[in-house]
Amino acid sequence: MNTMLVLLDGQAANGGGMGSMLLMVLVLILLMWFMGSGQRKQAKKEKEFREKMQKGDRVTFSGGIYGKVHSVGETTVEIEVSNGTILTVEKSMVTPIPESNTQSK
Repeated sequence: MNTMLVLLDGQAANGGGMGSMLLMVLVLILLMWFMGSGQRKQAKKEKEFREKMQKGDRVTFSGGIYGKVHSVGETTVEIEVSNGTILTVEKSMVTPIPESNTQSK
């Protein structure tokens, strides 16, 4: 951190401090945008899954509990977690099972 401040002070004395600060801000903005784009893409996939969810789909929800969709309501989903055990959960808490886990089941 001190090395960066020394470099910035040296550039400021030469008249280049403002340009380097703008460059650093631009790099930070780009980094944050790229990091957020993956999260936005994942959220979009999960939203589409919830809209298309139907009886028989294998899902996981809040806390990693796996089950099979029994019925889908407007805001809730009934999930069968074992023979005859059906839980009603909020639709927003349901996510598809990751592809790596679906192949082994």
